Amino acid sequence: MSNHKIKVTIWNEFRHEKQNEKVASIYPAGMHAAIAEGLGTDRFEIKFALLDDPEHGLTEEVLNETDVLTWWGHLAHGDVSDEIVERVYERVLKGMGLIVLHSGHFSKIFKKLMGTSCDLKWREADEKERIWVVKPGHPIAEGIGEYIELPEEEMYGEHFDIPEPDELVMVSWFEGGEVFRSGCCYTRGLGRIFYFRPGHETFPTYYNDKVRRVISNAVLWAAPKGESTYPRYGHAVPSIEPIKGKK
Repeated sequence: MSNHKIKVTIWNEFRHEKQNEKVASIYPAGMHAAIAEGLGTDRFEIKFALLDDPEHGLTEEVLNETDVLTWWGHLAHGDVSDEIVERVYERVLKGMGLIVLHSGHFSKIFKKLMGTSCDLKWREADEKERIWVVKPGHPIAEGIGEYIELPEEEMYGEHFDIPEPDELVMVSWFEGGEVFRSGCCYTRGLGRIFYFRPGHETFPTYYNDKVRRVISNAVLWAAPKGESTYPRYGHAVPSIEPIKGKK
């Protein structure tokens, strides 16, 4: 068995935890720390990158050494540099996995990869959420059972303006009656992308064992599988010799 650990960079805006006492009481070390705790270090080598770090913590060196990037943002999507977004985008196309969490649906990088507004309905009303597994054979759903039940969460509702997922793994239902595509898989270039809905900052969602299991499964699914060659684009010479005498 290989001892290779998947290299995971956990990106967090880390603004709510500094500005909101309730959020700080739930995630005193930041949501990134809770997400890392859920992953553990047996299979993953983890580093953190934060919005207020130089280059948002996503230098070329960091990204080149990242197998899977997780992304949580909300308050400050507009503060993320377009240059860094382009850098992440290029790495995804070349094979880096990306796990977009909760309000990261409105991040610059997710919208760029999706090519749509990624808009939705929302309501912060402390409602029960039941996240149903609709593709039970999928690796991301391994060990989850039929559903995840969260006693309190923010509601996200359809229509969710995203492209049709390559694979839809989970769908949420809320007490107010709404449903939402909560676990969506995509491929862009050589990179695998998974969007996972739950994770509002004022609820302890990232301590839930099943939520943690989904994120862990998603990282394993999105990690590059062996060596892949990025396609060559642009002007190309003939790949075979032309037939002599042919005009």
